[in-house]
Amino acid sequence: MMGDREQKTLFNYIAQFFTTYGVMVVVFLLFDICIGNSCRDYSTLFKLGAEGLTTHTLLELLFLAVIITVSQIIFMTDKLIKNMKIITRNVIFISLIFAAIVVFVIVFKWFPVDDIRSWIGFIISFSISMSVSLIITRYVEKSENRKMQDALERYNMRE
Repeated sequence: MMGDREQKTLFNYIAQFFTTYGVMVVVFLLFDICIGNSCRDYSTLFKLGAEGLTTHTLLELLFLAVIITVSQIIFMTDKLIKNMKIITRNVIFISLIFAAIVVFVIVFKWFPVDDIRSWIGFIISFSISMSVSLIITRYVEKSENRKMQDALERYNMRE
């Protein structure tokens, strides 16, 4: 999203927010279906077992989606911070999201904070999801750059 080529409106950011929220809810629902019954008494995320997510969990995920979207706007666009290296932006963005989730784990009791296996699982799943997200983002950016380059070449050929 660096160097936004098109002027984004509030509606673009709202769509980005709901996309983030929707993906999180779907992922947690899939986890719920697969492991919810066995984790019912272990984690507040799976309080209903395979029956679904509680309203509290949905609101927690909604709040986390807000944090992620605002962080994306701040660190992954040029809207507020003009001169920062992409690697620095990514490190700050990922660290902020990681810290926010750790706070959610503790405050909302997503899993027992003294269970090392849960933390290892969280770190592994977080690392995988961030890696996939960064790969997808890079692919989309390269695709957009290629389209812009092709359009520029077609424009230059007309002259």
